Amino acid sequence: MPTGIRLKRIQDQIQRVLTEILETRVNDPRVDGVFITDVEVDRELDYANIFVSSLAGEAQAEDILQGLSKASGFIRYSLSQEVDLRVMPKLRFYWDQTPEKADRIESLLSEIREERDARGLGEDEETIETEDEDA
Repeated sequence: MPTGIRLKRIQDQIQRVLTEILETRVNDPRVDGVFITDVEVDRELDYANIFVSSLAGEAQAEDILQGLSKASGFIRYSLSQEVDLRVMPKLRFYWDQTPEKADRIESLLSEIREERDARGLGEDEETIETEDEDA
């Protein structure tokens, strides 16, 4: 079993090489515009969980995951040529909802800021009013 530091290096290398493979060698139109958000390899190096997202959004998630699953044999072979491991882990692809959630949070925060500006309360004024009420 690799140490934690070695496992992190393996994950980073797989992510870097996998990004290059998806950009240059995979010709499936379903995986155009896909980016790797994270790679998690288990301690026994049996499986690599690949988290992906796309600018197309979650509406295309099923097609993207099907395209990646179909190309997983080729991708795994290509990875084995670039990443120096005795046995290449089996690849499992998952949709990462983090970018969509981050966009949603950002839009909610933007709405809150707009409401504050519409009421004429800036952050500094609100802090002062709160301190006055406590006194």
